[in-house]
Amino acid sequence: MATTIAPRHSRRVVTAAGLLPAAAAALLLGGCGGSPPHGTASAGEKGIGGKGVGPDSPPGSTAGSGTVPEATTFNTVPGAPKDTTPEGVTDGLVVHPTRPAPVLDRPGGRRVATLPITELGGPTWVPVVETSGGWRRVLLPSRPNQASGWISGAGLRTAHTPYTVRVDLARRRLTLLKSAREAGRWKVAVGGAKTPTPPGRTFVMATLAPAGKKPSPIVLPLGAHSATLDTFGGGPGTVALHGWPDASVFGKAVTHGCVRVPADALKALSRVPLGSLVFISA
Repeated sequence: MATTIAPRHSRRVVTAAGLLPAAAAALLLGGCGGSPPHGTASAGEKGIGGKGVGPDSPPGSTAGSGTVPEATTFNTVPGAPKDTTPEGVTDGLVVHPTRPAPVLDRPGGRRVATLPITELGGPTWVPVVETSGGWRRVLLPSRPNQASGWISGAGLRTAHTPYTVRVDLARRRLTLLKSAREAGRWKVAVGGAKTPTPPGRTFVMATLAPAGKKPSPIVLPLGAHSATLDTFGGGPGTVALHGWPDASVFGKAVTHGCVRVPADALKALSRVPLGSLVFISA
């Protein structure tokens, strides 16, 4: 197992080596916050995806896995065991598969998915939440929310992230921790009553950059999806952390599930390595 110590500002090891094409990132943010047409979320919170977005397989793909789906933000993994300790902290271990990795429902058990080497144009890094012998239980970026699975520890690159993100939905507050010490705290906007931000333990999945840098210069998709909207304009309903130009929204429940953050919070969050845990509490 190759081990890599993640540098603080690295975009080569555990932050995105390549950002999603600008046109796709713009699709994510265009018109965010307006009334959603035809009962779907506005383009700004469509989540990640739609046809032609990034190198990941489209919904329903089983490429390279025979009869099981790839564990990407586009897909559902029906047999994935649910994360049973959604408040559990870890030592910050994150892993990157150097080749597509079979995902099992238990150590040595039934294969339920394949974890690809890339997610949304960058390297796949997922958090390890449990270890059993040579097996690693990791959180998955797929539906259903809080999906997890077991992968072999062989052939993985490893790193440790000192960062943890906590989102308090009731207080509409985001706290960034580094080595268990508070590095910043901000009021944020969260999902509204009909489109709430889903609670649970998830992780920073990718880093995206829209061409015009508006309304947010950076978008950080998480390994979580809207629980009330199955699709946002053709995308899979991925929840993200991103900026917002109108400060009046902070402290309010007004989004379609994403978490909108102030500019200084986004700057701090942009240094958080991929795979870092995000705890969203109700």
